[in-house]
Amino acid sequence: MQIENRELDPIVIVPYDAHWPEQFAQLAKNLRTALGDVALRIDHIGSTSIPSLAAKPVIDIQISVADFEPLDAFRVPLERLGYVFRPENPELTKRYFRESPGQPRTHIHVRRAGSVDQQIALLFRDFLRVHADVVAQYAALKTELAQRYRTDRNAYTDAKHPFIWQVIVQADVWAQSIGWQPGPSDA
Repeated sequence: MQIENRELDPIVIVPYDAHWPEQFAQLAKNLRTALGDVALRIDHIGSTSIPSLAAKPVIDIQISVADFEPLDAFRVPLERLGYVFRPENPELTKRYFRESPGQPRTHIHVRRAGSVDQQIALLFRDFLRVHADVVAQYAALKTELAQRYRTDRNAYTDAKHPFIWQVIVQADVWAQSIGWQPGPSDA
């Protein structure tokens, strides 16, 4: 699935920006107001949610809902905020929204509360937040892959998958050893 023109939008990894949590907080405040109780959780996920991790400057937000139906319960409020629904998203375990043209890069991942994908996103984030050695490995990999696949987002993403799944296995062992469960919603 090609979402953007790869020649005009090369993959760029930048050092961690301490303003990313603030950017998330403002976006999340607006999301919480618009969605109310429809959003069971609103969480900052992805690389910008992990202190010290170099990343693409894209704020990833996971909105947890009870169910995908009725779609309009979250689609309409998100569209009113200017987010664009991407029904062609091939991942059937989420509903995906992007920023409108000209707005700061934001990816909204709407997932069912308690689903495997919803839990993995939170576990992956929480594991990396307390394992600086793995963060350093991930940053090095992302930087190398961004140089190798500068204009091919699909190849970049595919090349990260083996590392991500290796980390998820480590995170699961860690979760079992400490009794991990998601903390409170970020917003």
